[in-house]
Amino acid sequence: MNDAGRAVAPVALLLLWATMTGGAGAQDRYAEQRERMVDDQIAARGVRDDRVLTAMKEVPRHLFVPESVRDEAYTDEPLPIGDGQTISQPYIVALMTSLLGLDASSKVLEIGTGSGYQAAVLSRVAGRVYTIEIRERLGLRAEKTLQDLGFDNIEVRIGNGYLGWPEEAPFDAIIVTAAPEKIPSTLVAQLKLGGRMVVPVGSYIQDLKLIVKTPEGLAQERVVPVRFVPMIGEGADQ
Repeated sequence: MNDAGRAVAPVALLLLWATMTGGAGAQDRYAEQRERMVDDQIAARGVRDDRVLTAMKEVPRHLFVPESVRDEAYTDEPLPIGDGQTISQPYIVALMTSLLGLDASSKVLEIGTGSGYQAAVLSRVAGRVYTIEIRERLGLRAEKTLQDLGFDNIEVRIGNGYLGWPEEAPFDAIIVTAAPEKIPSTLVAQLKLGGRMVVPVGSYIQDLKLIVKTPEGLAQERVVPVRFVPMIGEGADQ
């Protein structure tokens, strides 16, 4: 979808938010919370990509979490989304997105759809997003949320993330939102030369790594320590 098509989405989102959050007053309250979230939790901690900051202000995080924790949606912490899974804290979502170096033509693969929030943010700064969730109930719920909110440049698949999405490869960027114990070679193979992968690697406590695929191999940079749920599924590296 081109930039003109994506530009329509915030208007549709605003109308839906007003309905789902109880009218304009509630909508404005959440808008103010998103502004503070970006200013205090994200920009203040060093994320400088204007397109990422704008996406974080546009995407309604409160609509990707259960109603029971909706009023906590813009706090700087992960929140439960069911099936023992969580939505990552906003800073980590913004940091991982910014590390990918996306533009409007980028084709992105996400491993671990979860609530769909990270995919929604990616869709505001990339051209096309392909996202895989191994847990069927979560994946179907995320797909419905994304469709209802008008994110039409995202495709959701229920399946094993270790296998990637070979028929759509190569990808400009790959983001993994669960932690494998080592970098999956199947995903590296689906990354374009010069492409970037952001992935938490390890067991209980992981290192968030930025990986760039070069003609000489993989250039790796340790970014920050993180804690994600383990990546499940079976692949060639298992």
